[in-house]
Amino acid sequence: MAGMQDAVLLLICVASIILVRAIFAKTQTRARLPPSPRRLPIIGHMHLLGPVLPKAFHNLSTRNGPLVHFFIGSKPCVLASSPEMAKEFLKTNESIFMNRPKTANLDYITYGSSDFATVHYGPYWKFIKKLCMTELLGRRTLDQLRPVREEETKRFLRLMLKKAELGEAVNFGGELMRLTNNVISRMTLGQRCSDSEDEAGEVRKLVKELNVLGAKFNLSDTIWLFKNFDLQLGLKKQLKDARDRYDVMMERIIKEHEDERMKRKESGDGEGEIVKDLLDILLDIYEDENAEMRLTRENIKAFVMNIFGAGTDTSSITVEWGLAELINKPEVMEKARQEIDSVVGKSRIVEESDIPSLPYMQAVVKEILRLHPTGPLVVRESSEDCTIADYRIPAKTRLFVNLWSLGRDPNHWEKPLEFRPERFLSKEWSAKSQFLDVRGQYFHMIPFGSGRRSCPGATLALQFVPTTLAAIIQCFELKVGDGGNGAVDMEEGPGLTLPRAHSLVCTPVARLSPFPSI
Repeated sequence: MAGMQDAVLLLICVASIILVRAIFAKTQTRARLPPSPRRLPIIGHMHLLGPVLPKAFHNLSTRNGPLVHFFIGSKPCVLASSPEMAKEFLKTNESIFMNRPKTANLDYITYGSSDFATVHYGPYWKFIKKLCMTELLGRRTLDQLRPVREEETKRFLRLMLKKAELGEAVNFGGELMRLTNNVISRMTLGQRCSDSEDEAGEVRKLVKELNVLGAKFNLSDTIWLFKNFDLQLGLKKQLKDARDRYDVMMERIIKEHEDERMKRKESGDGEGEIVKDLLDILLDIYEDENAEMRLTRENIKAFVMNIFGAGTDTSSITVEWGLAELINKPEVMEKARQEIDSVVGKSRIVEESDIPSLPYMQAVVKEILRLHPTGPLVVRESSEDCTIADYRIPAKTRLFVNLWSLGRDPNHWEKPLEFRPERFLSKEWSAKSQFLDVRGQYFHMIPFGSGRRSCPGATLALQFVPTTLAAIIQCFELKVGDGGNGAVDMEEGPGLTLPRAHSLVCTPVARLSPFPSI
């Protein structure tokens, strides 16, 4: 009897051990997160980050692997730094990572996420995405607004020619920003910022200020301990002041549009052959009681902010990086010029319609986007628990896909740090459709993101950037330094659009004689 009791007790003990081990093993499996470096209390892994975030993330992934779990303050995050990991998040599990994380700064300046870029995935987002692809940034609208881009580019070239005649150095970073700002302003609002330097400068300053404030680190938004405290004294005031000034500007412009539309209706002219700007298209929907989804005034102002914020910095910085790379690689510059001279000639300026006939120029732009993506980080947030590469990713985890790292991955790129456009002329990259291979299908290079939440302005960028870059190198030699043969530094600066640390300054010298009529 005693022996049987001992045997039963032994079985109970063994069963208990097995059960405890099974529970422990199951808990371990559930809690298996991606590799993570040691974190500090309160700040998490913020001590490992730096002002140039894509480079800091690259160093983090180099030490810890292509999928890293880390904390920004108390916010759980994952970092994906390889094409394989990018595909897992942005394609295989895209539906789980459709939302962008909500941050206090952006939520405030976009009227409570009334915009397109930060609003959560849902009916409104789907409606605006459809509107972007079919109307606002569709091929037909962009073709109708092509004369605007051509006029502003010629205005820019006339200024460069004047500087060349005077032998003056040009801050290309600033002038390209002015150019793109005027293009976006005319396409969106039907007017240049202003012919007044003071007012135009103020508009550019405001756009930049909104971008900087939207991306500014916010303690109360990152560290739960400070959630209900405004420790960064003055930040809320800065946000309110900037948005109020933007609001006043937009209300004035919207009122001007509404008055002009009313005058046309009263005169019986109707729309006729008038080419609508993007604000007109938005106002059509705002006023249409039978529209699929009604837009509010805040929706319109927030969307225009998206267009200015995304379109002004990114295109100008891409062209500026391209000029810097070409100056440092004169043999590439010469090869691109020879192609332009051969296809376009020297009696007229290169146009958007010429770009499909300039494969080397297209390859130059692809190489710029590979090394200098102006949207270097895709940022999303998981809507539910999921498993990626056998690791558990909890809901509400912030995702960073480092496009800067993807373009430098030695497993996918030969001599990845070299600027070599010829790599895109191989059979693998020779797509029949212009720039098809940078629109999100090849995960070792996705400068515009991938999937349903990729950049809706890709078509515009891939028309404006190569045409502007080609026109500059077609028309001018660019001299750097006192002797004119200096090299350009390639240091990257802080910011969401990965700008240059130092603006590109060089002296233009006209290379076409006679100079084409502009």
